[in-house]
Amino acid sequence: MPGVSVAQVARRSAMNANLIHNWLRDERFAPEDSDCVLDGAAFLPVEIEGPQAAPGHQIAALASDMPLSAQRVDITLSDGRRVLVEGTTALPTVLALVEGLMP
Repeated sequence: MPGVSVAQVARRSAMNANLIHNWLRDERFAPEDSDCVLDGAAFLPVEIEGPQAAPGHQIAALASDMPLSAQRVDITLSDGRRVLVEGTTALPTVLALVEGLMP
């Protein structure tokens, strides 16, 4: 990440800065060539409609009935992907996002 120090990344990830320095020097983690950098890469807007409960998804039905919110939501999916949402967030919205990520 441009403009971010290794120490900042280490603190945010609760890791040792020396480990991150080792990863940066490790050839296995280096890009294979300069063509892998995308010019004009950008984030795309995402709109989430209400959660659509599929048969057997009782969690979505429960979450839509309860007006819950949280300051921080940290979810690790079964395939190892991690969803971290910080700031006041409606839990049904996070649930809809996670359900959209799952196959």
